[in-house]
Amino acid sequence: MDDTLFQLKFTAKQLEKLAKKAEKDSKTEQAKVKKALQQKNVECARVYAENAIRKKNEGLNWLRMASRVDAVASKVQTAVTMKGVTKNMAQVTKALDKALGSMDLQKVSAVMDKFEQQVQNLDVHTSVMEDSMSSATTLTTPQEQVDSLIVQIAEENGLEVMDQLNQLPEGASAMGESSTRSQEDQLSRRLAALRN
Repeated sequence: MDDTLFQLKFTAKQLEKLAKKAEKDSKTEQAKVKKALQQKNVECARVYAENAIRKKNEGLNWLRMASRVDAVASKVQTAVTMKGVTKNMAQVTKALDKALGSMDLQKVSAVMDKFEQQVQNLDVHTSVMEDSMSSATTLTTPQEQVDSLIVQIAEENGLEVMDQLNQLPEGASAMGESSTRSQEDQLSRRLAALRN
């Protein structure tokens, strides 16, 4: 049982490393999006954005799998702990039977204290294991995410790509227009505040 627990924890760590690598690859692809936008090459930027989102989702999938494996490891850990606690409680019960047989109140009190401590330990272990388990759902990569990423990177880096963004599908250009409208609204509010 302990060997199984070790293998599960080891696998979870490997999956977490794969998730981190995929996230790093996603950031590399985002940097390529920025470079392509600076070179006014929207078509390449779109390809890099698709790669970035695919890598990001791949990382999320690895992380979900690591979480599931970790949840299984937690259940195995609980089983191992429960086995140990059950063994200890059986010993305490035998000691309690002996103490009650002799009717020595000090022995009975000491055994009861030990029994209560074992129950508290069991509660703590159970609580920790329950808290460590979680579930996740899978995501799909809609085209809007690609377009949104291009707009976001362009805005973060102050790149003027509005003419090129008009070549993108309707969803992306609508995002660009709403961003431009919100910027114009902000400028209008600031101008009105300065006039007052």
